[in-house]
Amino acid sequence: MGEHKDVSRSTETPQRADAQRNRERILAVAVTELTRSADTPLSVIAKKAGVGQGTFYRNFPSREALVMEIYRHELRQVADSADQLLGTREPDRALREWMDRLARFGMTKAGLADAIRQATSSPNGPAKPGHDSLLHATDRLLRACEEAGAIRPGVTADDLILALGGFWQLDPESDWQPRAARLFDLVMDGLRVGAPGRGATDDAS
Repeated sequence: MGEHKDVSRSTETPQRADAQRNRERILAVAVTELTRSADTPLSVIAKKAGVGQGTFYRNFPSREALVMEIYRHELRQVADSADQLLGTREPDRALREWMDRLARFGMTKAGLADAIRQATSSPNGPAKPGHDSLLHATDRLLRACEEAGAIRPGVTADDLILALGGFWQLDPESDWQPRAARLFDLVMDGLRVGAPGRGATDDAS
């Protein structure tokens, strides 16, 4: 009987792995297609992902469910990159590079942003997912910079997100990168004013 259980587990594991691969493939195709056009039919996404309609709707029973999962997935990736950067960069450099990643997320997902607005605009539509992961990532970056003496103390994640809000006004179809870079450099200059580490360096020189 023990052997029968082992066989059962061994057959279930590949099935779960296949289901996970299907889900990830659908999400990857959907990000590309919905970024290109918010009105891409779900049947097109399913076909390009190589899954049948039944498999597609088992994973995502509606357009809204698909769009919300993409939004959470993309936002989580941006948030997770904060820890990756902190592990390989000085804290203030990690913060500045993370701003660039946030901008790329915002500017290159214009079609996805339209799809999110469509999904959440109907009276009975789902609520837009919260930005908790983004705020937590921002807070981790700020606290690391503060502990290193690289920025002024007391800046909150909400403060920084509000300060960065101007880049959302940029036209994704324009040459937005240089303007975003100037904006972020101004924000970083403001964060460094009154930084303990900076002051100590200035005094020493």
